[in-house]
Amino acid sequence: MSEKKEETTQEVTKESQTEQGQAKIRWDGSKMRSTYANVCNVSSTREEVTLLFGTNQNWHAGQTELTVELSDRITVNPYAAKRLSILLANTIAEYEKRFGDLQLNLPEKSE
Repeated sequence: MSEKKEETTQEVTKESQTEQGQAKIRWDGSKMRSTYANVCNVSSTREEVTLLFGTNQNWHAGQTELTVELSDRITVNPYAAKRLSILLANTIAEYEKRFGDLQLNLPEKSE
């Protein structure tokens, strides 16, 4: 197991050079952990945006109450949240170009 963690760390620890004259970014994944989530919720104040991640614990469709086991909370400032929003939008657009549109089946908005 430690070999696999070491291998993952080596894959993530890399350096990237930005445009000429810019700072070099070193991505250090030595303390990173991986968590799976199929549920995300977001709340915000003027100073921060908080993302809550977890997994839906219900096995049967049609249940009237859902249990979500929260595993991670990430809090960022609004500038980082906006950059994250742009990165996610670009990533999903590229995914849909390659694999087709994602249909979410969201409920209709009531006016």
